[in-house]
Amino acid sequence: MVFSSQLFLFYFFPFALLVYYALAKAPQRAKNLCLAILGYIFYGWANPKFIFLMFGTTFLDWMMSIVIAYGSWRFWKDWKPRIEAPLPPGERTKVQRSALVLSIVSNLVVLGFFKYFNFFLESYNGAVADVGMAHLQWDTYFRVILPLGISFYTFQSLSYIIDVYRGDAKAMRNFIDFSCFVSMFPHLVAGPILKFSFLADQLEGRRLTMEKFARGAAFFMLGMGKKVLIANPCGKVADLTFNAHSVSVFDSWFGAINYAFQIFLDFSAYSDMAIGLGLMFGFVFARNFDAPYRSTSVTEFWRRWHISLSTWLREYLYIPLGGNRKGKTRNYINLFLTMLLGGLWHGASWNFIIWGALHGTALAVERGLPKESFYWKLPALVRGGATFLVVLIGWVFFRASDLPKATSYLATMFGFGEKTASATITTGLLYKPYYLLAGLVATILVWFLPDAWEWTQVLTKRKAFACAAVFVLAIVILVTQEYNPFIYFIF
Repeated sequence: MVFSSQLFLFYFFPFALLVYYALAKAPQRAKNLCLAILGYIFYGWANPKFIFLMFGTTFLDWMMSIVIAYGSWRFWKDWKPRIEAPLPPGERTKVQRSALVLSIVSNLVVLGFFKYFNFFLESYNGAVADVGMAHLQWDTYFRVILPLGISFYTFQSLSYIIDVYRGDAKAMRNFIDFSCFVSMFPHLVAGPILKFSFLADQLEGRRLTMEKFARGAAFFMLGMGKKVLIANPCGKVADLTFNAHSVSVFDSWFGAINYAFQIFLDFSAYSDMAIGLGLMFGFVFARNFDAPYRSTSVTEFWRRWHISLSTWLREYLYIPLGGNRKGKTRNYINLFLTMLLGGLWHGASWNFIIWGALHGTALAVERGLPKESFYWKLPALVRGGATFLVVLIGWVFFRASDLPKATSYLATMFGFGEKTASATITTGLLYKPYYLLAGLVATILVWFLPDAWEWTQVLTKRKAFACAAVFVLAIVILVTQEYNPFIYFIF
């Protein structure tokens, strides 16, 4: 189920609001139970079997947090008083370390199996075929289906267990509260990836107010408009160019830029809708995008793009690897490894590995350039253009179906591709007025206008009318079109 679907808009969401607000005066735990159940319904709509997978990992993480807080596997005897506060700093026992390792390994094994089994299967089949032993290939029925959002809720659970172990958060006494944190449907399948410590207090107590609801509704309506009215047509252009047998140099750049627009507007629209839904249910989520294409360095880009993921990678991967505390060379290696693993987080593909390596290399190079160097003295506009070019090249690997397609597309962009007669047909399909208008509006939104986070800080009647108009138009377009993908649902 996706936010920009008729099922969600006209059935699930109204039902969820009605049930939740009927419990407005109920105890906090009843509200959390309501959200947890709604989250499991939302998640299991496409494939109910995966409900058991999410429940199993959630229950294991909760149990291990109790073991860590109590310091013994026999926690049931006297565990309640021991988890009223975070663990004090200091050494952890062997039991606590074992519980942490069990939780982390279990989560990563489940994530790795579902995300990377098919990749290794294809690599194995290709390898044995190359050496003339095709009879040793595994049949296609060994392939597995990727559960929606498994990367997102796994990282959230890991943040919880690690925070409890570090003493940054107290273990949750009640499984219902923790299950609500993991399965809350607004951020369940595509983020933002919220640290447990950020939401802990809100799970125990939050208020429903008209101000929150109004801003949440504005967030949701603007996100819906951004997704349906702009991201979708940009995505259509990207599909035409990346799926074409042959494109011209100009068309390849046009398609790559439209994909850059699509992935940002599509993902930030989902985040806007998630933040809006959270507000309407009383939660305040963190900002996830901050005009990333206005960055003047790749380092700044990662402070603005998918902020919840970059924060997670920094706090739970880059810093534990040593960060910048072990010398320059080790710092460059840590940056590279963090982004390489960030690429693998998106999926098991050489394209994602190269994408992560590209960004890791760029971050390391920027970190190594002295502040008095020529590059940092260039005008901000020039550095912004160079940054966008690096990001754009990375998006080609992100979008292309495989590595040969990515290298072929890049060759075309830089004038080394082969143009055939079919490229003329692609050109004729690309420059429709609706696509050009969507590209123009995307350009203005990306580089010149305030985003939803800033625009909704103060709501006026005029802004409320504009939000409603955008939302109504988006609904009209939504019910008449078939093209409506959500890019990050596959991660």
